[in-house]
Amino acid sequence: MGALLIRSPAMTLTILLVTVTSLSIGAESYRGMVGGRKEIENVKGNEEVQELGKFSVDEYNQRLKLKKEEEEGLEFVEVVGAESQVVAGIKYYLKISATQNGSPRMFDSEVVVKPWLRCKKLLNFAPTSQ
Repeated sequence: MGALLIRSPAMTLTILLVTVTSLSIGAESYRGMVGGRKEIENVKGNEEVQELGKFSVDEYNQRLKLKKEEEEGLEFVEVVGAESQVVAGIKYYLKISATQNGSPRMFDSEVVVKPWLRCKKLLNFAPTSQ
């Protein structure tokens, strides 16, 4: 079946509104408003969040090796805070406790998970600025 091309501004607006409404309803039923952050409760007992924290530290350590940095790698301790945001997947904002040379340190991490692709990607990993 072929597609019908309509160049009417009124039809374009109607199609856009229907699409946006569908996206909002679908995401809201999942975890809240599209684009809005939501705090994740019971972070320390949440296996998925803890695994994402470990993934973040492992990815950071791999990047250090690729850059041939002399800096000592990190050892994951636990995720101590987390938020999620519905995007093209789920974006997690993690506050991670790790050690480096035996000294405790805190890091902020951003990971995007696309479960339908079985994909996760570390977007940002940096020492906590506060």
